[in-house]
Amino acid sequence: MTTTPGDVGEPRRRLHPLSPLLHGAKTMAVVVAALSWQTLGQVGLERFALVVVVLALGAVVFSVVNWLTTGYHVVGRELRISDGLFWRRNRAIPLERLQAVELRRPLLAQLTGLAELRLEVVGGSKTEAPLAYLTVRDAAALRERLLALAGRTTWAAQPDAGAQAAPPSLERALLRVSNRDLVTSQLLTPQAFFLPAGITFVVIQFVLEAQWTFIGIASTITAMAGVLLHPVRRILQDWDFRLARDPGGRLVVRYGLLETRSQVVPLHRVQSVGLTWPLLWRGQRWLHLRLDIAGYAGEHGSDSKQSDRLLPVGDFGTARALVWDVLPGVDLTTLATSPPPARARWLHPFALRYLGVGLTPEVFVSRWGLLTREMNLVPYARLQSVRVVQGPLQRLLGLATVYADTAGGRSGQARDRDLAEAWALAEQLAVRARHARGLLSQP
Repeated sequence: MTTTPGDVGEPRRRLHPLSPLLHGAKTMAVVVAALSWQTLGQVGLERFALVVVVLALGAVVFSVVNWLTTGYHVVGRELRISDGLFWRRNRAIPLERLQAVELRRPLLAQLTGLAELRLEVVGGSKTEAPLAYLTVRDAAALRERLLALAGRTTWAAQPDAGAQAAPPSLERALLRVSNRDLVTSQLLTPQAFFLPAGITFVVIQFVLEAQWTFIGIASTITAMAGVLLHPVRRILQDWDFRLARDPGGRLVVRYGLLETRSQVVPLHRVQSVGLTWPLLWRGQRWLHLRLDIAGYAGEHGSDSKQSDRLLPVGDFGTARALVWDVLPGVDLTTLATSPPPARARWLHPFALRYLGVGLTPEVFVSRWGLLTREMNLVPYARLQSVRVVQGPLQRLLGLATVYADTAGGRSGQARDRDLAEAWALAEQLAVRARHARGLLSQP
């Protein structure tokens, strides 16, 4: 590891003084949500309020102690973070492994002018060392600095260069998703589609039983809110979704209502692009796109883990233009694929016609799905390994599946191919991956 004279003496910095209050409020929101309506009915309002107050004070005290013992600074090409009172932790994050840096602003952070910085690194199963909270100015400046160091630029030798994020006026706008289309797309989901039937059933049950207690009504409303949680959360997350390219050629993604998020993703860190056509969207000819980024952890416990949005909802023409911009030379209208052999119908009696793979000069293409149809595009230069896997039924039928693994966690899959074809495909993928990486390494 090399260091520069400017980095050696950099002092250790603390997070913003309001950080303990925001952390305490967030903890209390989780605790109150965990306490059910039944708990309120059992202990009474006064005791319930007393428990909440005690827990709130404890959360704030714990957050203050954590703030006092947390600090960060940049040394060479490492971000070093230390925290802990009784058990001290010192983490060094090599910036060469940095994939993306995200600036988040939850509702309380927006009200106080603060932001949270999240780092995504190669091989990370979760967000690495989130810095919460900094002022928006400091967070944007630190993000630009870390991305510059990760890209091996001359930022460290010129501390004043690039300290601020590129102004939006210098960015090239790519896309802005209509909020009306976003809301409509989430109404066309199974949760929202069957909600009226669920409400009707509950109302009939109440009418027949003739019991309208406060706890019963509150529990019913909570249950209905749980049904709508996923589509509502997606609307709040993807609200005012915008894509742009900054002067450095990186992808800038901004979205969110109650929590605004701003990501800067270098395009050479993108491992694959996925396309999905949900069943209920096909009447509108809509689809959505995702990026798979090495080390991107996504939301804990959600289906976005290790991937992020490229297009929450849009038509094929919009998706085609975006894919061309992210993966130059890849045209969705020219991606030809071939199906598995006919005997694979024993394993896929209904969905065989929707399985297929193809090799283009730029990417490995795989598609699958009956009700929800999907396609995955993997650039050859991002392939980490190629596997040929054969299960018991596949051995009986002379079939095998080829997995093209990337650092993003998702694999391109050639499902149930003829065994000889599978080995030939694996060889082709390995050859093309070596060739593509060789071209990237050339000056």
